[in-house]
Amino acid sequence: MAESALSVFVKKALASGASIAAIERDLFEAGWSKRQVSKALGEFSPAGLGTQAPKPKPEFRVREIFLYTTMFITLYLSSYHLGSLFFQFVNLIFPDASHTDYGEIIGRNIRFNVSALLVAFPVFLLVAVKIAKHIQFEPLQRASPVRIWLTYLTLAIATCVLAGNFIALLNSFLTGELSIAFILKVLIVAGIAGGLFSYYLWSIRTDTELTAEW
Repeated sequence: MAESALSVFVKKALASGASIAAIERDLFEAGWSKRQVSKALGEFSPAGLGTQAPKPKPEFRVREIFLYTTMFITLYLSSYHLGSLFFQFVNLIFPDASHTDYGEIIGRNIRFNVSALLVAFPVFLLVAVKIAKHIQFEPLQRASPVRIWLTYLTLAIATCVLAGNFIALLNSFLTGELSIAFILKVLIVAGIAGGLFSYYLWSIRTDTELTAEW
């Protein structure tokens, strides 16, 4: 649909007699990417410009779904295993005397969490950098439906985690089961979930402000 609108504009513009350079300038100012403009101009012979360039819409691609889904899934995995790793350190400091093999269990959990982080977090970073470079080349992708949907999903998940975290804290306080170890674990969850919530709330607001200017 977006490419069709661009093609219609280019066809009318060329028919009016303006130069290719003028068409390119007008389309770039309207927010179209170099790839989209080159593709549209490649369908026609040089001619002209006249009417106002149509505003572009973000393209929906399978590759985009793959990248964003991979990035957010590895983000969730990294966040979970980072929190779990910190939990194990708390368990080491405040051990449960009722378990005779407590040290072995914690050691096994630490190894698993570290293994998960060594796989998930680098993948997250690689995909996040790739997406950032793509957005730098095509700023219109900030308005990608996949990006927006998954960002709001992350905000919703972080909100639910924070709510559940503080409900558990309040419940432990009211039942008199509050301990230093439990408080530390609550702070770990709050730090990770709160950090994600703050960053992606800022991200979605920034994207909204920038796309509104287009």
